[in-house]
Amino acid sequence: MTSASSWLQLALFVGALILITKPLGLYLLQVMDPKGRTWFDPLLRPAERLTYRACRIDAEREQSWRDYAFAVLLFSLVGCAFTYFLLRYQDRLPWQDRFNPQHLPGLPAHLAFNTAVSFTTNTNWQSYSGESALSYLSQMVALVIHNFTSAAVGLSVAAALVRGIARHSVATVGNFWCDLVRSIYYLLLPASVILALVLVSQGIIQNFSPYTTAHTLEGHTQTILQGPMASQVAIKMLGTNGGGYTNANAAHPFENPTPLSNFLQMLAIFAIPSALTYYFGRMAKNSRHGWSIWAAMFVMFLGGLFVCWSAEAGGNPVHHALGVAADAGNLEGKEVRFGIFNSALFATVTTDASCGAVNAMHDSFTPLGGLVPLFNIQTGEVIFGGVGAGLYGMLIFVLLAVFIAGLMVGRTPEYLGKKIEAYDIKLVMIILIILAATILGASAWACSSAWGLAGLGNAGPHGFSEILYAMSSAVGNNGSAFAGLNANPTDGNPHWDLVLAAAMFLGRFAMIVPILALAGHFGGKRVVPISAGTFRVEGATFVVLLIGTILLVGALTFLPALAMGPLVEHFLMNARTLF
Repeated sequence: MTSASSWLQLALFVGALILITKPLGLYLLQVMDPKGRTWFDPLLRPAERLTYRACRIDAEREQSWRDYAFAVLLFSLVGCAFTYFLLRYQDRLPWQDRFNPQHLPGLPAHLAFNTAVSFTTNTNWQSYSGESALSYLSQMVALVIHNFTSAAVGLSVAAALVRGIARHSVATVGNFWCDLVRSIYYLLLPASVILALVLVSQGIIQNFSPYTTAHTLEGHTQTILQGPMASQVAIKMLGTNGGGYTNANAAHPFENPTPLSNFLQMLAIFAIPSALTYYFGRMAKNSRHGWSIWAAMFVMFLGGLFVCWSAEAGGNPVHHALGVAADAGNLEGKEVRFGIFNSALFATVTTDASCGAVNAMHDSFTPLGGLVPLFNIQTGEVIFGGVGAGLYGMLIFVLLAVFIAGLMVGRTPEYLGKKIEAYDIKLVMIILIILAATILGASAWACSSAWGLAGLGNAGPHGFSEILYAMSSAVGNNGSAFAGLNANPTDGNPHWDLVLAAAMFLGRFAMIVPILALAGHFGGKRVVPISAGTFRVEGATFVVLLIGTILLVGALTFLPALAMGPLVEHFLMNARTLF
Protein backbone atom coordinates (compact mmCIF):
# COMPACT_ATOMS: atom_id res chain seq x y z
CA MET A 1 0.00 0.00 0.00
CA THR A 2 2.98 2.30 0.42
CA SER A 3 3.44 2.72 -3.32
CA ALA A 4 5.77 5.13 -5.10
CA SER A 5 2.76 7.19 -6.18
CA SER A 6 1.81 7.76 -2.52
CA TRP A 7 5.29 9.04 -1.70
CA LEU A 8 5.18 11.25 -4.79
CA GLN A 9 1.83 12.72 -3.74
CA LEU A 10 3.21 13.41 -0.26
CA ALA A 11 6.26 15.13 -1.76
CA LEU A 12 4.04 17.26 -3.99
CA PHE A 13 1.81 18.22 -1.07
CA VAL A 14 4.74 19.19 1.16
CA GLY A 15 6.44 21.06 -1.68
CA ALA A 16 3.31 23.02 -2.53
CA LEU A 17 2.77 23.89 1.14
CA ILE A 18 6.31 25.21 1.52
CA LEU A 19 6.06 27.21 -1.71
CA ILE A 20 2.90 29.09 -0.69
CA THR A 21 3.84 29.73 2.97
CA LYS A 22 6.10 32.76 2.51
CA PRO A 23 4.19 34.56 -0.27
CA LEU A 24 0.88 34.14 1.54
CA GLY A 25 2.53 35.18 4.82
CA LEU A 26 3.78 38.38 3.18
CA TYR A 27 0.30 39.02 1.85
CA LEU A 28 -1.13 38.57 5.35
CA LEU A 29 1.18 41.34 6.55
CA GLN A 30 -0.64 43.70 4.21
CA VAL A 31 -4.12 42.35 4.94
CA MET A 32 -3.81 42.67 8.72
CA ASP A 33 -2.30 46.16 8.50
CA PRO A 34 -5.15 48.73 8.32
CA LYS A 35 -2.96 50.88 6.07
CA GLY A 36 -1.55 47.99 4.04
CA ARG A 37 -2.04 47.87 0.29
CA THR A 38 -3.05 44.71 -1.56
CA TRP A 39 -3.66 43.68 -5.15
CA PHE A 40 -7.39 44.03 -4.61
CA ASP A 41 -7.33 47.63 -3.35
CA PRO A 42 -8.67 49.22 -6.58
CA LEU A 43 -11.69 46.94 -6.44
CA LEU A 44 -12.29 46.46 -2.72
CA ARG A 45 -11.01 49.59 -0.97
CA PRO A 46 -14.21 51.56 -1.82
CA ALA A 47 -16.31 48.68 -0.43
CA GLU A 48 -14.18 48.62 2.74
CA ARG A 49 -14.65 52.37 3.29
CA LEU A 50 -18.37 52.13 2.59
CA THR A 51 -18.66 49.33 5.16
CA TYR A 52 -16.93 51.46 7.80
CA ARG A 53 -19.21 54.40 7.10
CA ALA A 54 -22.39 52.31 7.07
CA CYS A 55 -21.47 50.61 10.36
CA ARG A 56 -20.01 53.79 11.91
CA ILE A 57 -16.62 52.18 12.46
CA ASP A 58 -13.63 54.36 13.17
CA ALA A 59 -10.87 52.26 11.57
CA GLU A 60 -8.19 54.54 13.03
CA ARG A 61 -9.22 53.91 16.64
CA GLU A 62 -7.63 50.89 18.30
CA GLN A 63 -9.17 48.95 21.18
CA SER A 64 -7.96 47.64 24.50
CA TRP A 65 -8.08 43.88 24.92
CA ARG A 66 -11.32 44.17 26.90
CA ASP A 67 -13.03 46.20 24.15
CA TYR A 68 -11.68 43.81 21.54
CA ALA A 69 -13.01 40.79 23.44
CA PHE A 70 -16.40 42.44 23.94
CA ALA A 71 -16.62 43.14 20.20
CA VAL A 72 -15.74 39.51 19.39
CA LEU A 73 -18.40 38.16 21.75
CA LEU A 74 -21.08 40.64 20.65
CA PHE A 75 -20.53 39.98 16.96
CA SER A 76 -20.53 36.21 17.45
CA LEU A 77 -23.64 36.12 19.64
CA VAL A 78 -25.63 38.29 17.22
CA GLY A 79 -24.55 36.08 14.33
CA CYS A 80 -25.52 32.96 16.28
CA ALA A 81 -29.03 34.32 16.97
CA PHE A 82 -29.45 35.28 13.30
CA THR A 83 -28.47 31.79 12.16
CA TYR A 84 -30.78 30.13 14.67
CA PHE A 85 -33.71 32.15 13.32
CA LEU A 86 -32.97 31.25 9.69
CA LEU A 87 -32.62 27.53 10.41
CA ARG A 88 -35.65 27.38 12.66
CA TYR A 89 -37.93 29.07 10.14
CA GLN A 90 -36.35 28.20 6.79
CA ASP A 91 -39.71 26.95 5.50
CA ARG A 92 -41.34 30.36 6.13
CA LEU A 93 -38.79 32.57 4.44
CA PRO A 94 -39.50 34.18 1.03
CA TRP A 95 -38.54 32.74 -2.38
CA GLN A 96 -39.33 29.16 -1.36
CA ASP A 97 -39.58 27.87 -4.93
CA ARG A 98 -36.17 29.32 -5.77
CA PHE A 99 -34.19 28.73 -2.58
CA ASN A 100 -36.09 25.82 -1.02
CA PRO A 101 -37.33 23.83 -4.01
CA GLN A 102 -37.57 20.64 -1.93
CA HIS A 103 -39.77 22.52 0.60
CA LEU A 104 -37.75 21.29 3.55
CA PRO A 105 -39.19 22.15 7.01
CA GLY A 106 -37.47 24.23 9.66
CA LEU A 107 -35.11 22.48 12.03
CA PRO A 108 -36.21 21.47 15.55
CA ALA A 109 -35.21 23.98 18.23
CA HIS A 110 -32.36 21.93 19.74
CA LEU A 111 -30.91 21.05 16.33
CA ALA A 112 -31.13 24.66 15.10
CA PHE A 113 -29.38 25.81 18.29
CA ASN A 114 -26.64 23.19 17.97
CA THR A 115 -26.04 24.10 14.33
CA ALA A 116 -26.02 27.84 14.98
CA VAL A 117 -23.45 27.49 17.76
CA SER A 118 -21.47 25.02 15.67
CA PHE A 119 -20.99 27.37 12.73
CA THR A 120 -20.52 30.45 14.91
CA THR A 121 -17.61 28.78 16.69
CA ASN A 122 -15.94 27.54 13.46
CA THR A 123 -16.65 23.96 14.58
CA ASN A 124 -19.17 22.95 11.92
CA TRP A 125 -20.29 19.88 13.81
CA GLN A 126 -23.25 18.49 11.87
CA SER A 127 -26.02 16.65 13.68
CA TYR A 128 -28.06 16.89 10.48
CA SER A 129 -27.75 15.64 6.91
CA GLY A 130 -27.28 18.68 4.71
CA GLU A 131 -28.99 17.40 1.57
CA SER A 132 -32.14 16.33 3.45
CA ALA A 133 -32.39 19.04 6.11
CA LEU A 134 -31.28 22.44 4.77
CA SER A 135 -32.60 24.66 2.01
CA TYR A 136 -30.33 26.43 -0.47
CA LEU A 137 -30.93 29.68 1.40
CA SER A 138 -29.92 28.11 4.72
CA GLN A 139 -26.78 26.65 3.18
CA MET A 140 -25.78 29.94 1.52
CA VAL A 141 -26.79 32.46 4.17
CA ALA A 142 -27.03 30.79 7.55
CA LEU A 143 -23.94 28.60 7.08
CA VAL A 144 -21.65 30.07 4.41
CA ILE A 145 -21.70 33.53 5.98
CA HIS A 146 -20.43 31.96 9.20
CA ASN A 147 -17.77 30.11 7.24
CA PHE A 148 -16.38 33.54 6.39
CA THR A 149 -17.01 35.35 9.65
CA SER A 150 -15.92 32.61 12.08
CA ALA A 151 -12.65 32.19 10.17
CA ALA A 152 -12.17 35.96 10.17
CA VAL A 153 -12.77 36.09 13.94
CA GLY A 154 -10.05 33.49 14.50
CA LEU A 155 -7.66 35.37 12.23
CA SER A 156 -8.44 38.64 14.01
CA VAL A 157 -7.77 37.19 17.47
CA ALA A 158 -4.47 35.75 16.23
CA ALA A 159 -3.51 39.15 14.84
CA ALA A 160 -4.35 40.79 18.17
CA LEU A 161 -2.12 38.34 20.06
CA VAL A 162 0.70 38.82 17.55
CA ARG A 163 0.47 42.59 17.98
CA GLY A 164 0.57 42.19 21.74
CA ILE A 165 3.75 40.12 21.49
CA ALA A 166 5.39 42.27 18.82
CA ARG A 167 4.61 45.69 20.38
CA HIS A 168 5.74 47.07 23.71
CA SER A 169 4.48 49.68 26.17
CA VAL A 170 1.05 49.97 24.49
CA ALA A 171 -2.47 49.58 25.82
CA THR A 172 -4.21 48.48 22.61
CA VAL A 173 -4.22 45.33 20.44
CA GLY A 174 -5.86 46.62 17.25
CA ASN A 175 -9.40 47.20 16.02
CA PHE A 176 -11.57 44.09 15.79
CA TRP A 177 -14.01 45.54 13.27
CA CYS A 178 -11.20 46.58 10.97
CA ASP A 179 -9.47 43.20 11.30
CA LEU A 180 -12.74 41.40 10.59
CA VAL A 181 -13.59 43.42 7.49
CA ARG A 182 -10.11 43.27 6.00
CA SER A 183 -9.80 39.52 6.63
CA ILE A 184 -12.99 38.86 4.71
CA TYR A 185 -12.61 41.41 1.92
CA TYR A 186 -8.95 41.00 1.08
CA LEU A 187 -8.24 37.37 1.94
CA LEU A 188 -11.15 34.98 2.39
CA LEU A 189 -13.51 36.36 -0.25
CA PRO A 190 -11.11 36.61 -3.23
CA ALA A 191 -9.38 33.34 -2.35
CA SER A 192 -12.74 31.56 -2.14
CA VAL A 193 -13.91 32.93 -5.50
CA ILE A 194 -10.72 31.74 -7.19
CA LEU A 195 -10.81 28.30 -5.54
CA ALA A 196 -14.54 27.86 -6.25
CA LEU A 197 -13.98 28.50 -9.97
CA VAL A 198 -11.17 25.94 -10.01
CA LEU A 199 -13.36 23.42 -8.19
CA VAL A 200 -16.20 23.98 -10.67
CA SER A 201 -13.74 23.14 -13.44
CA GLN A 202 -13.16 19.81 -11.67
CA GLY A 203 -16.85 18.96 -11.68
CA ILE A 204 -18.21 20.29 -8.37
CA ILE A 205 -21.74 21.54 -9.00
CA GLN A 206 -22.96 25.12 -8.51
CA ASN A 207 -26.62 25.70 -9.35
CA PHE A 208 -30.09 26.38 -7.94
CA SER A 209 -31.87 23.54 -9.73
CA PRO A 210 -34.35 21.31 -7.93
CA TYR A 211 -33.10 17.85 -7.06
CA THR A 212 -32.98 15.51 -10.06
CA THR A 213 -35.08 12.35 -10.13
CA ALA A 214 -33.34 9.57 -12.06
CA HIS A 215 -34.86 6.25 -13.17
CA THR A 216 -32.59 3.26 -12.65
CA LEU A 217 -32.27 0.20 -14.88
CA GLU A 218 -34.08 -1.83 -12.22
CA GLY A 219 -37.13 0.39 -12.59
CA HIS A 220 -36.65 2.33 -9.34
CA THR A 221 -36.17 6.07 -8.84
CA GLN A 222 -33.17 7.82 -7.31
CA THR A 223 -32.99 11.40 -6.07
CA ILE A 224 -29.78 13.23 -6.99
CA LEU A 225 -29.11 16.40 -5.09
CA GLN A 226 -28.29 19.75 -6.68
CA GLY A 227 -27.41 23.17 -5.28
CA PRO A 228 -24.73 25.85 -4.80
CA MET A 229 -22.00 23.46 -3.66
CA ALA A 230 -18.67 24.72 -5.05
CA SER A 231 -18.91 28.09 -3.26
CA GLN A 232 -19.46 26.38 0.08
CA VAL A 233 -16.69 23.82 -0.44
CA ALA A 234 -14.15 26.55 -1.21
CA ILE A 235 -14.67 28.55 1.97
CA LYS A 236 -15.21 25.48 4.17
CA MET A 237 -11.64 24.44 3.32
CA LEU A 238 -9.92 27.84 3.24
CA GLY A 239 -11.62 28.87 6.49
CA THR A 240 -10.95 25.47 8.12
CA ASN A 241 -14.69 25.17 8.70
CA GLY A 242 -15.29 21.67 7.33
CA GLY A 243 -19.09 21.59 7.28
CA GLY A 244 -20.15 19.48 4.32
CA TYR A 245 -22.90 20.41 1.91
CA THR A 246 -23.73 16.68 1.95
CA ASN A 247 -23.71 14.18 4.78
CA ALA A 248 -20.81 12.31 3.14
CA ASN A 249 -18.79 15.54 3.07
CA ALA A 250 -15.64 15.38 0.92
CA ALA A 251 -16.23 11.68 0.19
CA HIS A 252 -19.22 12.66 -2.00
CA PRO A 253 -18.33 12.79 -5.71
CA PHE A 254 -20.13 16.12 -6.11
CA GLU A 255 -18.05 17.69 -3.32
CA ASN A 256 -14.75 16.06 -4.24
CA PRO A 257 -14.82 14.55 -7.72
CA THR A 258 -11.16 14.21 -8.78
CA PRO A 259 -7.66 13.60 -7.39
CA LEU A 260 -6.84 17.25 -8.15
CA SER A 261 -9.85 18.56 -6.24
CA ASN A 262 -8.84 16.32 -3.33
CA PHE A 263 -5.27 17.67 -3.41
CA LEU A 264 -6.39 21.30 -3.62
CA GLN A 265 -8.86 20.91 -0.76
CA MET A 266 -6.17 19.47 1.53
CA LEU A 267 -3.75 22.23 0.53
CA ALA A 268 -6.42 24.88 1.14
CA ILE A 269 -6.92 23.59 4.69
CA PHE A 270 -3.25 24.16 5.57
CA ALA A 271 -2.64 27.27 3.45
CA ILE A 272 -3.56 30.13 5.80
CA PRO A 273 -2.49 28.42 9.09
CA SER A 274 0.91 27.68 7.55
CA ALA A 275 1.32 31.24 6.25
CA LEU A 276 0.43 32.67 9.66
CA THR A 277 3.70 31.31 11.09
CA TYR A 278 5.67 33.38 8.59
CA TYR A 279 3.43 36.39 9.27
CA PHE A 280 4.16 36.04 12.98
CA GLY A 281 7.91 35.75 12.41
CA ARG A 282 7.96 38.95 10.38
CA MET A 283 5.77 40.82 12.87
CA ALA A 284 8.03 39.71 15.74
CA LYS A 285 11.10 40.69 13.70
CA ASN A 286 12.42 37.15 13.98
CA SER A 287 11.66 35.16 10.84
CA ARG A 288 13.72 32.21 12.07
CA HIS A 289 11.41 31.93 15.07
CA GLY A 290 8.41 31.81 12.75
CA TRP A 291 10.02 29.04 10.71
CA SER A 292 10.89 27.16 13.89
CA ILE A 293 7.23 27.16 14.90
CA TRP A 294 6.38 25.97 11.39
CA ALA A 295 8.98 23.19 11.70
CA ALA A 296 7.46 21.98 14.99
CA MET A 297 4.02 21.87 13.39
CA PHE A 298 5.38 20.07 10.33
CA VAL A 299 7.26 17.40 12.29
CA MET A 300 4.15 16.60 14.31
CA PHE A 301 2.08 16.51 11.13
CA LEU A 302 4.43 14.00 9.51
CA GLY A 303 4.58 11.87 12.67
CA GLY A 304 0.81 11.62 12.87
CA LEU A 305 0.50 10.91 9.15
CA PHE A 306 3.01 8.06 9.22
CA VAL A 307 1.28 6.40 12.19
CA CYS A 308 -2.17 6.71 10.61
CA TRP A 309 -0.95 5.66 7.16
CA SER A 310 0.93 2.65 8.55
CA ALA A 311 -2.03 1.51 10.65
CA GLU A 312 -4.49 1.74 7.75
CA ALA A 313 -2.08 0.12 5.29
CA GLY A 314 -1.52 -2.74 7.75
CA GLY A 315 -5.22 -3.51 7.76
CA ASN A 316 -7.29 -5.48 10.25
CA PRO A 317 -6.18 -9.00 11.28
CA VAL A 318 -9.81 -10.03 11.70
CA HIS A 319 -10.42 -9.20 8.05
CA HIS A 320 -7.26 -11.09 7.10
CA ALA A 321 -8.57 -14.19 8.88
CA LEU A 322 -11.72 -13.94 6.73
CA GLY A 323 -9.66 -14.07 3.54
CA VAL A 324 -8.92 -10.39 2.85
CA ALA A 325 -5.39 -10.05 1.45
CA ALA A 326 -2.94 -8.83 4.08
CA ASP A 327 -1.55 -6.19 1.72
CA ALA A 328 -5.00 -4.78 0.87
CA GLY A 329 -5.04 -2.52 3.91
CA ASN A 330 -8.15 -1.34 5.71
CA LEU A 331 -10.53 -0.10 3.02
CA GLU A 332 -13.62 -0.11 5.25
CA GLY A 333 -15.27 3.32 5.23
CA LYS A 334 -12.98 4.70 2.52
CA GLU A 335 -13.68 6.06 -0.94
CA VAL A 336 -11.96 3.71 -3.38
CA ARG A 337 -11.23 6.73 -5.59
CA PHE A 338 -8.81 7.98 -2.94
CA GLY A 339 -7.60 4.78 -1.31
CA ILE A 340 -5.52 4.28 1.83
CA PHE A 341 -2.91 7.03 1.51
CA ASN A 342 -5.19 9.90 0.53
CA SER A 343 -7.67 8.90 3.22
CA ALA A 344 -4.95 8.87 5.89
CA LEU A 345 -3.48 12.15 4.62
CA PHE A 346 -6.87 13.87 4.52
CA ALA A 347 -7.77 12.62 8.02
CA THR A 348 -4.45 13.87 9.41
CA VAL A 349 -4.66 17.25 7.69
CA THR A 350 -8.28 17.93 8.63
CA THR A 351 -7.69 17.16 12.32
CA ASP A 352 -4.32 18.91 12.50
CA ALA A 353 -6.28 21.95 11.40
CA SER A 354 -9.65 22.58 13.01
CA CYS A 355 -11.39 21.76 9.75
CA GLY A 356 -13.36 18.56 10.23
CA ALA A 357 -14.04 17.88 6.55
CA VAL A 358 -13.58 14.18 5.78
CA ASN A 359 -13.12 12.06 2.66
CA ALA A 360 -13.30 8.81 4.68
CA MET A 361 -15.23 7.73 7.74
CA HIS A 362 -12.95 7.94 10.80
CA ASP A 363 -15.21 5.55 12.70
CA SER A 364 -14.05 2.78 10.35
CA PHE A 365 -10.33 3.42 10.81
CA THR A 366 -8.23 0.89 12.70
CA PRO A 367 -7.82 1.75 16.41
CA LEU A 368 -4.36 3.32 15.94
CA GLY A 369 -5.45 4.97 12.70
CA GLY A 370 -8.39 6.55 14.54
CA LEU A 371 -6.21 7.51 17.49
CA VAL A 372 -4.20 9.93 15.31
CA PRO A 373 -7.07 12.30 14.38
CA LEU A 374 -8.38 12.04 17.95
CA PHE A 375 -5.04 13.01 19.52
CA ASN A 376 -4.51 15.73 16.89
CA ILE A 377 -7.66 17.42 18.16
CA GLN A 378 -6.72 16.92 21.80
CA THR A 379 -3.42 18.79 21.36
CA GLY A 380 -5.58 21.90 21.03
CA GLU A 381 -5.39 21.74 17.22
CA VAL A 382 -2.01 23.49 17.15
CA ILE A 383 -0.44 21.38 14.38
CA PHE A 384 -1.04 24.20 11.87
CA GLY A 385 -4.52 24.36 13.37
CA GLY A 386 -7.48 26.44 12.29
CA VAL A 387 -7.35 29.85 10.67
CA GLY A 388 -5.92 32.01 13.45
CA ALA A 389 -6.79 29.49 16.15
CA GLY A 390 -3.82 27.29 15.28
CA LEU A 391 -1.32 30.11 15.69
CA TYR A 392 -2.68 31.51 18.94
CA GLY A 393 -3.03 27.98 20.33
CA MET A 394 0.58 27.19 19.41
CA LEU A 395 1.82 30.44 20.97
CA ILE A 396 0.30 29.27 24.26
CA PHE A 397 2.57 26.22 24.12
CA VAL A 398 5.51 28.41 23.05
CA LEU A 399 5.11 30.50 26.20
CA LEU A 400 4.84 27.36 28.32
CA ALA A 401 7.93 25.84 26.70
CA VAL A 402 9.99 28.99 27.25
CA PHE A 403 8.76 29.21 30.85
CA ILE A 404 9.82 25.59 31.48
CA ALA A 405 13.22 26.26 29.88
CA GLY A 406 13.70 29.27 32.13
CA LEU A 407 12.90 27.23 35.23
CA MET A 408 15.38 24.53 34.18
CA VAL A 409 18.29 27.00 34.03
CA GLY A 410 17.16 28.99 37.07
CA ARG A 411 16.53 32.31 35.31
CA THR A 412 13.48 34.52 34.87
CA PRO A 413 11.94 33.31 31.59
CA GLU A 414 12.01 35.78 28.72
CA TYR A 415 10.24 35.58 25.39
CA LEU A 416 11.26 37.88 22.54
CA GLY A 417 12.68 40.38 25.00
CA LYS A 418 9.74 40.32 27.42
CA LYS A 419 9.69 38.65 30.81
CA ILE A 420 7.10 35.93 31.32
CA GLU A 421 5.35 36.70 34.59
CA ALA A 422 3.03 34.81 36.90
CA TYR A 423 -0.03 36.51 35.37
CA ASP A 424 0.93 35.20 31.92
CA ILE A 425 1.35 31.62 33.11
CA LYS A 426 -1.95 31.75 35.00
CA LEU A 427 -3.69 32.66 31.75
CA VAL A 428 -1.85 29.89 29.90
CA MET A 429 -2.93 27.34 32.51
CA ILE A 430 -6.54 28.56 32.44
CA ILE A 431 -6.61 27.91 28.69
CA LEU A 432 -5.12 24.42 29.02
CA ILE A 433 -7.36 23.50 31.96
CA ILE A 434 -10.49 24.61 30.08
CA LEU A 435 -9.53 22.36 27.17
CA ALA A 436 -8.85 19.29 29.31
CA ALA A 437 -11.62 19.72 31.88
CA THR A 438 -14.34 20.27 29.28
CA ILE A 439 -13.34 17.30 27.10
CA LEU A 440 -12.85 14.84 29.95
CA GLY A 441 -15.71 16.13 32.09
CA ALA A 442 -18.25 16.08 29.26
CA SER A 443 -17.05 12.61 28.17
CA ALA A 444 -17.43 11.26 31.72
CA TRP A 445 -20.92 12.73 31.98
CA ALA A 446 -22.00 11.18 28.67
CA CYS A 447 -20.52 7.77 29.59
CA SER A 448 -22.43 7.69 32.86
CA SER A 449 -25.77 8.97 31.52
CA ALA A 450 -28.59 7.24 29.70
CA TRP A 451 -28.76 10.01 27.08
CA GLY A 452 -25.04 9.62 26.35
CA LEU A 453 -25.15 5.85 25.92
CA ALA A 454 -28.33 5.99 23.84
CA GLY A 455 -26.50 7.56 20.91
CA LEU A 456 -23.77 4.92 20.65
CA GLY A 457 -23.47 2.77 17.57
CA ASN A 458 -20.88 0.43 19.10
CA ALA A 459 -20.13 -1.13 22.47
CA GLY A 460 -16.92 -1.56 24.42
CA PRO A 461 -13.83 0.60 23.94
CA HIS A 462 -14.92 1.68 20.47
CA GLY A 463 -18.14 3.10 21.89
CA PHE A 464 -16.08 4.99 24.44
CA SER A 465 -13.87 6.31 21.63
CA GLU A 466 -17.00 7.58 19.85
CA ILE A 467 -17.97 9.63 22.90
CA LEU A 468 -14.43 10.86 23.56
CA TYR A 469 -14.02 11.85 19.91
CA ALA A 470 -17.32 13.76 19.87
CA MET A 471 -16.43 15.79 22.96
CA SER A 472 -12.86 16.39 21.77
CA SER A 473 -14.15 17.51 18.38
CA ALA A 474 -16.65 19.90 19.95
CA VAL A 475 -14.24 21.51 22.42
CA GLY A 476 -11.43 21.57 19.85
CA ASN A 477 -13.83 23.19 17.35
CA ASN A 478 -13.00 20.55 14.75
CA GLY A 479 -16.38 19.13 13.76
CA SER A 480 -15.38 15.69 12.48
CA ALA A 481 -16.75 12.62 14.26
CA PHE A 482 -16.65 8.90 14.80
CA ALA A 483 -19.92 8.82 12.94
CA GLY A 484 -21.24 5.69 14.65
CA LEU A 485 -22.45 8.10 17.33
CA ASN A 486 -25.96 9.46 16.70
CA ALA A 487 -26.07 12.91 18.27
CA ASN A 488 -29.55 13.66 16.96
CA PRO A 489 -31.70 10.56 17.69
CA THR A 490 -35.12 10.15 16.14
CA ASP A 491 -36.81 10.22 19.54
CA GLY A 492 -36.05 13.95 19.74
CA ASN A 493 -33.80 13.65 22.81
CA PRO A 494 -32.00 17.03 22.87
CA HIS A 495 -29.20 16.19 25.32
CA TRP A 496 -26.44 15.48 22.80
CA ASP A 497 -27.22 18.59 20.76
CA LEU A 498 -27.31 20.83 23.83
CA VAL A 499 -24.21 19.39 25.54
CA LEU A 500 -22.17 19.55 22.35
CA ALA A 501 -23.31 23.13 21.77
CA ALA A 502 -22.14 24.10 25.26
CA ALA A 503 -18.81 22.33 24.68
CA MET A 504 -18.32 24.13 21.36
CA PHE A 505 -19.08 27.51 22.94
CA LEU A 506 -16.62 26.95 25.80
CA GLY A 507 -13.96 25.58 23.48
CA ARG A 508 -14.09 28.76 21.42
CA PHE A 509 -14.87 31.73 23.61
CA ALA A 510 -13.64 30.57 27.02
CA MET A 511 -10.23 30.38 25.33
CA ILE A 512 -10.42 33.53 23.21
CA VAL A 513 -11.01 35.82 26.20
CA PRO A 514 -7.87 34.79 28.18
CA ILE A 515 -5.86 34.83 24.93
CA LEU A 516 -6.87 38.44 24.35
CA ALA A 517 -6.07 39.21 28.01
CA LEU A 518 -2.63 37.74 27.36
CA ALA A 519 -2.27 39.93 24.27
CA GLY A 520 -3.13 43.03 26.28
CA HIS A 521 -0.72 42.17 29.08
CA PHE A 522 2.15 41.40 26.72
CA GLY A 523 1.54 44.58 24.75
CA GLY A 524 2.01 46.64 27.90
CA LYS A 525 5.38 45.10 28.76
CA ARG A 526 8.71 46.78 28.18
CA VAL A 527 11.43 45.08 26.17
CA VAL A 528 14.49 44.05 28.17
CA PRO A 529 17.97 43.70 26.60
CA ILE A 530 18.93 40.23 25.39
CA SER A 531 21.47 38.64 27.71
CA ALA A 532 23.53 35.46 27.84
CA GLY A 533 20.75 33.78 29.78
CA THR A 534 18.01 34.55 27.22
CA PHE A 535 16.62 31.33 25.77
CA ARG A 536 16.82 31.31 21.98
CA VAL A 537 13.53 30.58 20.27
CA GLU A 538 14.85 29.39 16.95
CA GLY A 539 16.73 26.30 15.84
CA ALA A 540 16.52 22.57 16.52
CA THR A 541 16.74 22.83 20.33
CA PHE A 542 13.70 25.07 20.52
CA VAL A 543 11.76 22.88 18.05
CA VAL A 544 12.45 19.76 20.13
CA LEU A 545 11.48 21.55 23.36
CA LEU A 546 8.24 22.84 21.84
CA ILE A 547 7.23 19.44 20.44
CA GLY A 548 8.14 17.79 23.75
CA THR A 549 6.00 20.28 25.69
CA ILE A 550 2.96 19.67 23.46
CA LEU A 551 3.29 15.88 23.61
CA LEU A 552 3.96 15.88 27.35
CA VAL A 553 0.93 18.01 28.16
CA GLY A 554 -1.22 15.92 25.80
CA ALA A 555 0.03 12.61 27.18
CA LEU A 556 -0.37 13.57 30.84
CA THR A 557 -3.86 14.87 30.17
CA PHE A 558 -5.40 12.36 27.79
CA LEU A 559 -3.35 9.13 27.91
CA PRO A 560 -5.60 7.46 30.55
CA ALA A 561 -8.68 8.16 28.41
CA LEU A 562 -6.93 7.04 25.22
CA ALA A 563 -5.82 3.86 26.98
CA MET A 564 -9.48 2.98 27.67
CA GLY A 565 -10.45 3.66 24.07
CA PRO A 566 -8.30 3.20 20.96
CA LEU A 567 -5.27 1.70 22.71
CA VAL A 568 -7.10 -1.16 24.41
CA GLU A 569 -9.17 -1.64 21.25
CA HIS A 570 -5.93 -2.11 19.29
CA PHE A 571 -4.82 -4.99 21.51
CA LEU A 572 -8.28 -6.54 21.45
CA MET A 573 -8.34 -6.30 17.65
CA ASN A 574 -5.08 -8.25 17.51
CA ALA A 575 -6.77 -10.81 19.78
CA ARG A 576 -9.52 -11.05 17.10
CA THR A 577 -12.15 -9.13 19.09
CA LEU A 578 -14.11 -6.33 17.44
CA PHE A 579 -16.77 -3.88 18.67
